Amino acid sequence: MNRLLLVGHGRMGQLVESLAPAYGFDLAGIVTEDDPLGLARDYGRVDVAIDFTLPEAVPVNLPKLAARGINVVVGTTGWLGHEDELRAEVARAGTAVLASANFSLGMNLFQLLVEDAARRFGPHADFGAWIHELHHAAKQDAPSGTALMLQRAMVTAGYPRSIDVAATRAGHIPGTHTIGFDGPSETVTLTHQVRDRGVFARGALEAARWLVGRCGWFTMRDFLTDSGD
Repeated sequence: MNRLLLVGHGRMGQLVESLAPAYGFDLAGIVTEDDPLGLARDYGRVDVAIDFTLPEAVPVNLPKLAARGINVVVGTTGWLGHEDELRAEVARAGTAVLASANFSLGMNLFQLLVEDAARRFGPHADFGAWIHELHHAAKQDAPSGTALMLQRAMVTAGYPRSIDVAATRAGHIPGTHTIGFDGPSETVTLTHQVRDRGVFARGALEAARWLVGRCGWFTMRDFLTDSGD
């Protein structure tokens, strides 16, 4: 079995821990913020790590993991301002990272639909675009990394006008993202809704299994393309 190091043990980390054996992983260890040794501890052979921590922890954790030759799946959001320097660290170490704001297979396929819609609505100046995302009250970043990922995808696809992004934080909502295009007399919407957080843990474990033995910086699109989806 591949050996997995779990970095972060909140709700997502605990889900990953419970599902890991079903994806062929033996748990090498769990790193928590309360552990004084943390990543300095000897965990033996580690084939891949999954990081579900906090935005400020990723720029600290990733160089340490790369220095130990450990490939990392990063599910934490809110750290993209450090991406260039972290890419350089990973390249120097010759390891691999798969980073995504959202590990849901459905969301990543949804993104492809959103890109196609943005390309088609882009030339029609009467249509404005918007994104509305909803998450549970405890989620820290607003708008979410997924909402910003979708916004970037729409811009890259050629949508030329501003895209309003709104965020709602309430209750226990696992995650809902709606993309809208509004014209003078009509509205078109596309919605992706998560029923439970297990979808993110399962996607991260699939990505981790794929990342073992690789070198480079990857996204879920690389995983989907290589997997034939």
